[in-house]
Amino acid sequence: MDEGFTVVVPSPFGVPGKDMSVGYVLRVISRLCVSAEFRAFATNAHRPISDYLRAVARDLAARTPGPGVGVIGMCFTGGFALAAAVDDVVLAPVLSQPSVPFSLGAARRADVGMSPAELDRVVERTTESNLCVLGMRFSEDGLAPRDRFAALTEKLGDAFEVIELDSSPGNAAGFKKSAHSVVTGEVRETPGHPALLARERMVEFLRKQLTTDPA
Repeated sequence: MDEGFTVVVPSPFGVPGKDMSVGYVLRVISRLCVSAEFRAFATNAHRPISDYLRAVARDLAARTPGPGVGVIGMCFTGGFALAAAVDDVVLAPVLSQPSVPFSLGAARRADVGMSPAELDRVVERTTESNLCVLGMRFSEDGLAPRDRFAALTEKLGDAFEVIELDSSPGNAAGFKKSAHSVVTGEVRETPGHPALLARERMVEFLRKQLTTDPA
């Protein structure tokens, strides 16, 4: 908003603004695990929530100026941003620590969180219309596994820009091994801070893809 974007925040689960108590978080997660909308454990799967997000993107594109919209997904919703990019109005998908499907076993760690048909369409868009995708993760984050990013890189090639922040032991920025939230919880408003730079790059990416004047 301060950057001049029109922002819509869908609320597909939980209660907006509710305090994040341990009990509340566990109840929400337990519902997400069994919900057919999200298919949290399925591999090579179409997730119905993606259809809803595409509809939101089309509605926003119809009501705002500019060539299209960006979609930012984080953690549980991280991969949904890429699935939304099946629709031509989505010009700037951002995957921040995408964590679905939950990374239990090698197949799920390497799964990109969408059906083969959806992925094929996104790949087509990278060649037909120069679609670009931004992905972010911490190096030691098991919730957003390196294998998933490797699979995306294999499919998307140079169209997939990866920002990987070092969270290995003794890293210069002091990130814990458990660091997860690249552009939210781990950001420090200190010039040059790696997570702040990642957030600034995300804004730059959105501006370049969504406006005719990136300045």
